[in-house]
Amino acid sequence: MRVLVVEDEPMLADAIAEWLREDTHAVDLAHDGETALERIAVNDYDVVVLDRDLPRVHGDDVCREMVASGVDARVLMLTAAAQLDDRVGGLSLGADDYLTKPFAFPELAARVLALGRRSRPAAPPVLRRAGITLDPSRREVFRNGRFVPLSKKEFAVLTELMRAGGGVVSSEQLLEKAWDEHADPFTGAVRLTVLKLRRKLADPPVVETVPGVGYRIP
Repeated sequence: MRVLVVEDEPMLADAIAEWLREDTHAVDLAHDGETALERIAVNDYDVVVLDRDLPRVHGDDVCREMVASGVDARVLMLTAAAQLDDRVGGLSLGADDYLTKPFAFPELAARVLALGRRSRPAAPPVLRRAGITLDPSRREVFRNGRFVPLSKKEFAVLTELMRAGGGVVSSEQLLEKAWDEHADPFTGAVRLTVLKLRRKLADPPVVETVPGVGYRIP
């Protein structure tokens, strides 16, 4: 998934991003509300991890603007305020979930994954297609019963292809979901990752190239 972490404490922001990247998510960072709104305007995020107390533009106002603009991304709001009124207030602004500081990173990662599922059409917890079984929560892939060890990027690309249900996924869509904002849109990273993925999934070939359009698992 593509995740935006908005947190004004750089060390905490970096720690959250690193943890989520271990779960194969593509993660961008913003340290204030104004930058967050700029990122959200140009990128298609699945989940926004949003600190409530932000400089320049308050987290509440970021959430309000997302709702008013019809942004599809789910919002996990972070705050040091643990009172019931604070939690209710955050959710009433349009946040989808609320997590108080300090928090455990595994819990945050689990909440992000759960929200990400809700940001898309409903999909089964375990994806199966063409002899492939992919478990997002365990980050495991099997092909015809054989375990397939994948890198983070290979797993992210395969997840997008499996979620498409046989439909074609363009290189641009894969770049959007599996890489962060620093990825060069003219890079051959997608093509190279698909090539490695094909080799690891082994014969018979399962990832098709649709010339000029993208890739699919029929």
